[in-house]
Amino acid sequence: MVHRLGVFMLVLLVPSLCLAEIQTKTIPYQHGDMPLEGFLAWDDARTGKRPGVLVVHEWWGLNEYARARARQLAGLGYVAFAVDMYGKGQVTTHPDQAATWMKQVQADVKLWQARALEGLAVLRSQQNVDPQHLAAIGYCFGGATVLQLAYSGADVKGVVSFHGALPLPAGSQAQSANAKILIAHGNADPFLNEEHVRKFRQALDVANLDWHMVVYARARHSFTNPGADAHGIDALKYDRQADERSWKHMQLFFGELFQGS
Repeated sequence: MVHRLGVFMLVLLVPSLCLAEIQTKTIPYQHGDMPLEGFLAWDDARTGKRPGVLVVHEWWGLNEYARARARQLAGLGYVAFAVDMYGKGQVTTHPDQAATWMKQVQADVKLWQARALEGLAVLRSQQNVDPQHLAAIGYCFGGATVLQLAYSGADVKGVVSFHGALPLPAGSQAQSANAKILIAHGNADPFLNEEHVRKFRQALDVANLDWHMVVYARARHSFTNPGADAHGIDALKYDRQADERSWKHMQLFFGELFQGS
């Protein structure tokens, strides 16, 4: 009888285990008059609160690549929210349109930071997120965005910029920053010359920020994106080794940030 009861309980349990998987949903939200729509991912096999990670898209907008990264983070045990920086449905594969949308956001640094903070607020409000353990990652334009988030003094433990534009903090802008910073940079990125990278490092030191940079030999811009080559732009090139190494470096960084969570 005991044996039959055990088998019966196992039969009941197995379907529920099989159903445990990465869950996703779109979340509409607002920044001023701008309607936005982000993408949330989490693993429903885990219970309780866990660290939350904001994901900021490349200059193309909130596309499948950004959503895929959110799902990957969920698979690592985080709650990930891919933020929308352009507006609901604002996604393109055309570089001229992407550049226009990006410049519109970057033209006003306070608006740029505020829009990222709005996405962070959505992530923080999720019931399965530990609001004391937040981080942000970003790619290309998104990498620059998470640096702006750090400069704003946002309540995040750390940010990771993958092939980001490396904006310099303006004046005393970064003095309230508490976030640790990881920069994953391609050494062959034609958008950033050595002089700018030097000034960037110097500016972070002047602001007394906790930062480190990992530079990947021969890696060009967008080295983490398997679809980079499809755009036919010589500056954009996927590099599998740099992609895999930078993702591992991010995980080590998060292990430091969220130790004990």
